[in-house]
Amino acid sequence: MTDPRRYDALSRGLAEGVAATPGMLGLVLLGSASDDARFRRDEWSDHDFFAVVEPGRGTMLRSDLSWLPERDRIVLTAREGEIGFVALYDDGHVFEFAFAEAAELAGAQAREATVLVDDAAGTTATLIAEARERAAGSDRLDPANDVRLVLVKLLIGTGRVRRGEVLNGGAFIRQWAVVHLVRAVRGRCAGATSASRDTIDPVRRFEQDYPDWASRIAEAVAQEPERAARALFALLRELEPGWAEFPAAAADAVARRLGWS
Repeated sequence: MTDPRRYDALSRGLAEGVAATPGMLGLVLLGSASDDARFRRDEWSDHDFFAVVEPGRGTMLRSDLSWLPERDRIVLTAREGEIGFVALYDDGHVFEFAFAEAAELAGAQAREATVLVDDAAGTTATLIAEARERAAGSDRLDPANDVRLVLVKLLIGTGRVRRGEVLNGGAFIRQWAVVHLVRAVRGRCAGATSASRDTIDPVRRFEQDYPDWASRIAEAVAQEPERAARALFALLRELEPGWAEFPAAAADAVARRLGWS
């Protein structure tokens, strides 16, 4: 477990490193790293943040991570795409961050966020305000559409498993179908959703809001791929009674195609 005092010390170290590095102009802590959501921190909480650099400096600055705090305790760094990074400390603490120009984060979404470093123009504060607006604007559940997508993902995934593409087919079943099923449950049973839900990733904290659904979905995906797909299909059909928008004919067609009738 990362001691709360060390957690805060790492946050301060990040701010000091960004502020002292030429070409870097902003730092914003996200999610449970922010002041807004510090109450959610537990032994598995990492640091999520944006480190913002001056326009035109991204490519050059991304080759140097010496501004990270306690650099001698970092045992691993890796890149996720062009602007995403991770750093792992010797005690298991993780940094996950975007290291980018503001323009490169133009499509980012954010909810809880604390700006620790900014330039005189308020570039980082503006970036976060816009990211919050995007997150709020995208927070619209469409359960009828998500149910349709569950059916398609299960059909494609099961077909690929039967073809011998077990890893790829399993991803369709255990990952993509599950995400859409979770979204469908949240949209269909919206009354159980709490204010602390993650508006960007619907699977986060699903267990807190829908413990029974979460338990049964977890049991379903713990099986081998086709059994998992069939179990998820059965769970999906539990949403059907009394719901005129449920695509019953499509569900029947998927069941016939896969021999699940």
